[in-house]
Amino acid sequence: MKRTGIVLTILAGLITAAAPVRAARIKDVVSIAGERGNPLHGIGLVVGLNGTGDSALPSAQMLSSLLKRWNGVSLTPNTLASGSIALVYVTADLPAYAVPGTEIDITVSTMGDAKSLQGGQLMPTELLGLDGEVYAVTKAAAVSTASWTAEGRTGSNVTKNHPTSGRVPNGAYVERAEVAEVFETIAGQRYVTLKLRNHDTTTAERIRQAIEKVYPGTVFVENAGTLRVRVPHTISRENEIAFLAQITSLDVEVDLPAVVVINEKTGTIVVGGHVTISETAVAQGNLVVKIKEQQFVSQPFGPFTPGATTAVVDDTSLAIQEQEGHLIRVPQVVTVADLVDALNAIGATPRDLIAIFNALKVAGALQADIRMM
Repeated sequence: MKRTGIVLTILAGLITAAAPVRAARIKDVVSIAGERGNPLHGIGLVVGLNGTGDSALPSAQMLSSLLKRWNGVSLTPNTLASGSIALVYVTADLPAYAVPGTEIDITVSTMGDAKSLQGGQLMPTELLGLDGEVYAVTKAAAVSTASWTAEGRTGSNVTKNHPTSGRVPNGAYVERAEVAEVFETIAGQRYVTLKLRNHDTTTAERIRQAIEKVYPGTVFVENAGTLRVRVPHTISRENEIAFLAQITSLDVEVDLPAVVVINEKTGTIVVGGHVTISETAVAQGNLVVKIKEQQFVSQPFGPFTPGATTAVVDDTSLAIQEQEGHLIRVPQVVTVADLVDALNAIGATPRDLIAIFNALKVAGALQADIRMM
């Protein structure tokens, strides 16, 4: 029951904070069409590993090819397969407005049977876009895994986090810019498109109203997730970015749908601010299942019983206890705070809440959508 108090207190705190309607900037609820990153990828090598690298030959073969290409040194892969190198997959995201020389973060993950990248250094690697062109080149930098692995002589080991994957902050230089096309011209008229991160017709209409207070007759709502804004002729091309900054800095009240999000694996429940329930009655009962497993040593009855041996035997006990439930009337509520108070009144645990919300939805008493994670 203590855990229930914590969960419901958190929900109540969120609800109290969200009670007053607060405005958000348009830039916080929309994205600009054309402003997007581009994925980059490459195959590289991490060197300097302390016996935790690949045991297979592909990484050694790649290192042999690189040494011959860079320095003219010819070595057979067998002489390089020492466990100090690992073949890795390198990924990054090219920002929309990155120019040559911009530093970007990279992620490094093993592709072979390397046990850990801890202490390793990534060799310079070309990062390509999906068009096969090189857009960035990584530095020769240390890989940070934020993990560790300890292994005993008998094979037992302890691992924290994921030692086979790591990051290199500012680990690559952009070599080629990807120009973002934010403004488009149609029939001699310039437009910019705003895309709502969470589609909602009410929010889209409020955004239209907010922009048209400053620039009347410039906004057209295509659908619940897209608005097209016409750039006035009085705005020169040099001031397009200033125009975009102005309209996206305007405040707008965001309308949120009534949603209950449930993560059954962790018992986490998040209730939206507009969730209400109709008058109903809820029966809540507790079922406790206790399973206890232990081992004990079985000894023969006599000291020299023929054929009898000492053995370790598994013992399992199972106990089930069910407490009698009671029917509680829940009045019609209009706020989530009232809903939390009603659920607190019946002493529901997180697992009970999941069942209660699902049952209320089936009964038609829950005026919200349930989304399972």
